[in-house]
Amino acid sequence: MRLGIVTTHPVQYYAPWFQRIAADAAFDLRVFYLWDFGVTQKVDPGFQRAFTWDVPLLEGYASEFVPNNASSPGTHHFRGISNPGLFARLEHFRPEALLVFGYNYLTLQNLIWRWHRSQAPLMFRGDSHHLLGESGARANLRRRLISAVYARFSAFLYVGQANRDYFTYHGVRPEQLFFAPHAVDNDRFIAAGAAREEAQAWRATLGIPTDATMVLFAGKLQEKKRPLDLLEAFLRIDDPSAFLVFVGDGELEPELRAKAGAHPRVRFAPFQNQSQMPRTYAACDVFVLPSFGRSETWGLAVNEAMCLERAIVVSSHVGCAADLVQHGRNGMVFPAGQVECLTIALRECFRDRERLRRWGQESGKIVRHYHYDESIKGLKAACSQLPKFV
Repeated sequence: MRLGIVTTHPVQYYAPWFQRIAADAAFDLRVFYLWDFGVTQKVDPGFQRAFTWDVPLLEGYASEFVPNNASSPGTHHFRGISNPGLFARLEHFRPEALLVFGYNYLTLQNLIWRWHRSQAPLMFRGDSHHLLGESGARANLRRRLISAVYARFSAFLYVGQANRDYFTYHGVRPEQLFFAPHAVDNDRFIAAGAAREEAQAWRATLGIPTDATMVLFAGKLQEKKRPLDLLEAFLRIDDPSAFLVFVGDGELEPELRAKAGAHPRVRFAPFQNQSQMPRTYAACDVFVLPSFGRSETWGLAVNEAMCLERAIVVSSHVGCAADLVQHGRNGMVFPAGQVECLTIALRECFRDRERLRRWGQESGKIVRHYHYDESIKGLKAACSQLPKFV
């Protein structure tokens, strides 16, 4: 099948999946990128710094960048993705099916509403959820608008339970849904043999003893991820053997540093690029993602930490919670936004470091079922059923 994929920009989580799709004899793949973030030096508004990813994002599959003529290119606003030449490029490729990532930008809206199924059926992949459970007139209007958008698609690849529920909430029929789990490059993380040795050396540079319990937050220091909740919970616990490390940059960094003050067991480390992340996760004993609200869709950092066999604590609004975190088996799930509940979860983690090690081993077992091969199975199943929906 001649498969086209339309997505905003190269992403470190998707590139290895595209490589595997391209290597599968069932597909003739071409990816159409609408912006060159990640492969050219640009400022990320979330990290508030310029960088490029230091892992290959364009190798092993056919792709092209469709010129973006936005006056301010980027995914931070609706008109930041504007590519009038996309239709011509798609018509030249002549796809038999078209997989679209997202709908929140000008180019994607034009594609969704102007593309005819007779040209090629549309499939959708996203990771939104309805865990916040909003209601009222505004929420009802939003539901109708999104449902109208989804009505243009023939099949949907859902990444987990919360995402499947979200599609169903917006009128997608069960027979249109195909499981294609969110995954990271498990092989790269699991095979990072030197990561654990490097982790001990890195912990030493941070001044964290080998027998201490290290809590890690890694990501953008922004409101939706609620790093301040984690800091407040940690500060409520007076445990001399526990350390908290924030890895990343973002708008909340000054406030976090001010609140932490000169606390002897809180550390801040700068943004770590992809090649450094296996070491970063291996250094911790428990990884925490306390996000709050629908904008934290899945939390792929959780997949990465689980590949390094780390215990996990997440809020109930992290999209992967129902799939990857089994309370009491490989970590804990606490009610989003409730700092007291997060404090209780951290206390439980600090009580038994050996239990954290066992939880980490279970994380490694669970995440092995969330890999690119499973995602390709879902993609193939969707493609095989497309004639029923056209």
